[in-house]
Amino acid sequence: MSTPGQPPPPGAPLGEPGARLDRDRLGRLLGDPDLTWLVERVRRRMERDEPLTGPVTLAAPTTAERAAAERLLGRSPGAGRSLTVRLDAVNAVLRRSGISPEGLATAVTALTGPVTRLADVREREANAWQDAYAPLATLRPELSEWADRLRKDGLVRRLSRTPHAAKTLLTDAATALRALPATPAVSLPAFAATALGDAHALDDTTPLATIVLSGVRALTGFPDGSGAEWRREAWASAGVLRDALSSTVLTLGLQGTAALDWMTDTGEPAVLTLRQLTHSPPSTAPAVVYVCENPTVLATAADIHGPTCPALVCLQGQPSAAALTLLRHLHTHGSTLRYHGDFDWGGLRIADALLRRVPWQPWRYTAADYRTAAAATPLAPALTGTPANAAWDPDLSPALTELGVRIEEEAVLDTLLADLAP
Repeated sequence: MSTPGQPPPPGAPLGEPGARLDRDRLGRLLGDPDLTWLVERVRRRMERDEPLTGPVTLAAPTTAERAAAERLLGRSPGAGRSLTVRLDAVNAVLRRSGISPEGLATAVTALTGPVTRLADVREREANAWQDAYAPLATLRPELSEWADRLRKDGLVRRLSRTPHAAKTLLTDAATALRALPATPAVSLPAFAATALGDAHALDDTTPLATIVLSGVRALTGFPDGSGAEWRREAWASAGVLRDALSSTVLTLGLQGTAALDWMTDTGEPAVLTLRQLTHSPPSTAPAVVYVCENPTVLATAADIHGPTCPALVCLQGQPSAAALTLLRHLHTHGSTLRYHGDFDWGGLRIADALLRRVPWQPWRYTAADYRTAAAATPLAPALTGTPANAAWDPDLSPALTELGVRIEEEAVLDTLLADLAP
């Protein structure tokens, strides 16, 4: 039995009133509609496990509400602009009169039904959310850090609102991510239909697409970004194609298809689409493939070396899905990739993004090469932007900070062209 004036202890049932409770008298007295405010205050306290003692006050009461309080207490609760009732007094009236020998908590429960404690609600909700994230435990180890971050950053709660919806969302997301990367590459609708049974499940507007694309980036190391082109490239990094024609890569001296053989024989650059690379990749792989960042390098190499130029691939900035597909294919088939980019913070980030996806060796792209180029370029522009690391040469980033100049590929073009000479 509870202490007078207190709700039952945590864990005790609130829905069973005492056997001697006088329901008729209780309904006429505490059940008066003009005491609804008082009953609701008591119920809120019970939900919060707060003591049913002390005063409760109603601002600007009606005449009927004052009269109901007077009937309940057997005396006027006091004058003034507000109405104050002490719960200890109500509890005493209910016990002494025999209306509710077990007190106020039992009386309110009899009038309004079982009370659900907020602490119990919060505990059940916390357990439900914990269960909602359970599908993430089925993912491969390389996604564990991403899964931990997803549990903490609130994205799933914002997208799904309820634990049940969240579990459905994460179950589908885990199903999709377990099927990635897709090999061979497949269209986004076809992948969604096969993996999830709905060709539109991963459309841009869906919460599921947001979660899965986030996981794709964690899986492939694709950099942050926004916009339709960025999303297309991010999906393609895992072999899922939204548009197999828009993503392209610029090449020179590459062979292995009839079209590439013809372009190489004529010494002209070739533009390969992601569709070409997924349907008909080159059948041969050179021992060494040079990779540059800026198209000026490739265009000048075509002008100077023409059909004798060794295999050269140009990223044209951040590596596209087509570029990654081509370079992975060449690496898998035995090519050594040698990379050069701009000596600035943006160039280092591009190089690092590529290195996270496919192995390469530096092509005159080390701290020593930077110092040599800086010494030979007295009018080099100042280095600006946020510093970045260079995993392939830990000395390169400190060298850029020390010298503070930007050396673009065009500034060392003669050196690069000499390396490409037959």
